[in-house]
Amino acid sequence: MRDTKERLSLLWIFAFLNYLYADVLALWDIVGSLNVAGAPHPHLPPWALAGSAVLMEIPMAMIVASRLLPFRANRLANIIAAAICTLVNGFLTYVPPLFGARTPALPEYLFFATIETVCTLVIIWQAWTWSAAEAIS
Repeated sequence: MRDTKERLSLLWIFAFLNYLYADVLALWDIVGSLNVAGAPHPHLPPWALAGSAVLMEIPMAMIVASRLLPFRANRLANIIAAAICTLVNGFLTYVPPLFGARTPALPEYLFFATIETVCTLVIIWQAWTWSAAEAIS
């Protein structure tokens, strides 16, 4: 069986690749909907781009942090990072449709968002149930 540090790192790689590909599909959806007659393309405000950058840095950093941090810091970082990703992903994906808003590239985006959410919940569970005895051995 793989050790928990390696397992957590692999789960973060899996989550990150799903985030990345979902964003690529959403970008294709936006590009495909542009008016060929020269209509301006949608722009995100700088705060939204900065927020997206920070959110995407979390799983990227956790790939490395899961392998390098000592047990207690590792366990806590994984729980906090995965909880943030789960909450933000859930809020941005599942709440807008309740109010009639369309999320990017629906239903493809919902497919990826569900996989991402399950993955980050598994990360939380793996970190939560990770024992100090296992970390020592």
